[in-house]
Amino acid sequence: MSDIESIERQVKDLSREELAAFRGWFLAYDWEVWDRQLEQDVAAGKLDGLAERALREHAAGKSTKL
Repeated sequence: MSDIESIERQVKDLSREELAAFRGWFLAYDWEVWDRQLEQDVAAGKLDGLAERALREHAAGKSTKL
């Protein structure tokens, strides 16, 4: 049995209360991982091209006010 299959089985065996607690923990954990990845991508310049394009299009009047 793979780790994923084992985790799936364990999650299915949780009570409602335990599942709610796990869901809350996992959501927070997932956002933390995403934040770290975004910070690494920004530091590495991976988003520079997107930011430059957005600024050019805004300067050209191609954006709308939210």
